[in-house]
Amino acid sequence: MELIEFKGKKHLTKAEKEIRKKTEVKARADGICAPDYLTDEQKREFDRIAGELKSIGIMSNLDCGTLGMYLRMLDRYKALDEKLNDPELMDDIFAYEKTFKLWDRAISQCQSLAKSLGMTIDSRCKLVVPQKEEEPRRNKFAVVENG
Repeated sequence: MELIEFKGKKHLTKAEKEIRKKTEVKARADGICAPDYLTDEQKREFDRIAGELKSIGIMSNLDCGTLGMYLRMLDRYKALDEKLNDPELMDDIFAYEKTFKLWDRAISQCQSLAKSLGMTIDSRCKLVVPQKEEEPRRNKFAVVENG
């Protein structure tokens, strides 16, 4: 609901806003854990990133698979990047071009997954993180006014 209000693309009445807020689905964040298919190093990185995302209120149990895919694709990108810098590969233009295309796809996938997780500056700017409603402040002068 906050995202709809922020973007300003829909004009809802107060009653419609209340109904949407009450029926909005909220994902839990009580079982965040790294997927089994990750390596030990990827799991450590998963825990680090998941902690960061959870601290800003945008990580839920449903995002574990996406973060796992991001980490696997990041490792693939790193391996391909290392391969592209191999002098022997540069001698074979066809092998270099094939590796470059895979490298480019890996970058695109990493960027796409990072955006969907709110890990880029522009994706975080578009997010509106729901804030906990604070209790209304008690007016210490209300006792005087009421008698």
